[in-house]
Amino acid sequence: MKKLTSLLAATALTAAATAPAMAEKWDMPMAYSASNFHSATGAEFAKCVTTGTGGEVEIVTHPSGSLFKGADIKRAIQTGQAPIGERLLSGHQNENALFGFDSIPFLATSFDDSAKLWEAARPSIENLLAEQNLTLLYAVPWPPQGLYFKDEVNSVADMEGIKFRSYNNATSRLAELTGMLPVTIEAAEISQAFATGVADSMVSSGSTGYDRKVWESLNYFYEVDAWLPRNYVMVNSDIWAGVSDANKNVIKGCAELAEYAGNWRAKEYTGFTLQGLRDGGMTVGPASEQMTNELKEIGVTMTNEWLEAAGDEGKGIVDAFNSSQ
Repeated sequence: MKKLTSLLAATALTAAATAPAMAEKWDMPMAYSASNFHSATGAEFAKCVTTGTGGEVEIVTHPSGSLFKGADIKRAIQTGQAPIGERLLSGHQNENALFGFDSIPFLATSFDDSAKLWEAARPSIENLLAEQNLTLLYAVPWPPQGLYFKDEVNSVADMEGIKFRSYNNATSRLAELTGMLPVTIEAAEISQAFATGVADSMVSSGSTGYDRKVWESLNYFYEVDAWLPRNYVMVNSDIWAGVSDANKNVIKGCAELAEYAGNWRAKEYTGFTLQGLRDGGMTVGPASEQMTNELKEIGVTMTNEWLEAAGDEGKGIVDAFNSSQ
């Protein structure tokens, strides 16, 4: 007992000696549910940082838009209301067209192509964020985007007048070009929006539909593989500047692990969630040839519009991506 007491006393003294003098708590707002693979990846990243820095930087995640709604997260970090957070990159396309590089329809439709497009775009995105007092830590793609509908749809003409959930410029424009009616709905509000008839359709991954149990309101999912948008984790640059070099290295290491794990999860989750939609009672499969061809024509229009808005830098990203093929 005496030895145990001595051991405990020595342990306590050691802990006191190594305890961080200036421990920081970083609240990390996230837009998606805790069960979503992005949120799970973020929670593991937070734990990695907290453990790796010995508690000097403790990150606490807040999923489901519980701290800030998705559309407010980036602004909250820029202004220091939150030190770190996660957001959909293309959610900022209204600020600068470059943020929508990953939502160009039918440009990068596979995980391999998405990785090549990200490699081409990353320097531009990092510079753009730096100008806004933000530092990029990591980014993870969603599974390929498909179309959800309440009723069967076989052509663009069948979409006329359908209320369509939009979440960025690309989805709003897609709605306009197909004759649907765009309604801005945050991820946390999807289930309620479909249950109450605020919207009857959306373009999203199988992951989002599975997490929100949309089979309770919708009946069809068409695998059109339109694009693979990315979520990214950013930190306020002023706060980042105050982090010690040792802790920066830890955080960067945890970010690399999170990006790797998130990519792996996205791939594994694709088949799992599509089967989950089937199990929920939805019809899941490819779109008709007519609808596919019509959507690709719309994709050409949207690509040209994006290139015009993004200018030379946007063209450089697309050219670099195409040269990697």
